[in-house]
Amino acid sequence: MHLGRHISEQFNIELESLRTHVLAMGGLVEEQLSLSLQALSQQDSQLASKVHRDDQKVNQREMAIGEACTRIIAKRQPTARDLRLVIAIIKTISDLERIGDGAKKLARVAQDSFSHAQAGLLVSVEMLGRIAVDMLHQVLDAFARMDVKAAAQIYQMDKLIDQEHKKLIDQLVAFMKQDVDSIAKVMLIMTGVHTIERVGDRCQNICEYIIYFVEGKDVRHDSHYLTSLL
Repeated sequence: MHLGRHISEQFNIELESLRTHVLAMGGLVEEQLSLSLQALSQQDSQLASKVHRDDQKVNQREMAIGEACTRIIAKRQPTARDLRLVIAIIKTISDLERIGDGAKKLARVAQDSFSHAQAGLLVSVEMLGRIAVDMLHQVLDAFARMDVKAAAQIYQMDKLIDQEHKKLIDQLVAFMKQDVDSIAKVMLIMTGVHTIERVGDRCQNICEYIIYFVEGKDVRHDSHYLTSLL
């Protein structure tokens, strides 16, 4: 979606640069999340360590984009649509940074050791995680195009994540009942499962920011409006 042109060509360049940097940050977060799931399913501590090391890159990008947004607000004093874009960007990078933190948490779980039976549970965790990665990938694509309809459709994907999340929690609880000695390890796996579920919530937030920018409407508590966009 075209952002609209301004008399100041430099302002156009600044706005486009902001979006480009958000997408670059999003791509890095998506990679981090994917690698953390791979590290978890394969119990690869070296790969998990890489996720930890690269988390600083995500944090640095968030800070740099946030500072750029602050400069634009101070220098350009954007109004209406431009201000909505800057606000949407500020909120989006915050959620992306938290997804990055989630990837780091998953990597921390991956650095622990699990029995063969417990490791079997990690396969189900990865399957849930791949749904979340796909949702993140799609929402970044929708952000690149500022596609409201796509955002409304992607928003609904969280229902699948919630359903699979509940099934997996039930599976973990059943496992602990059968093997009480595994409780500590399975509870650790459960923290990873909850972390993945939160990724879906963060992606929903970004969908809302897209709609806010394009439509100028806050849809956080307006499910009827979201449905009307489908």
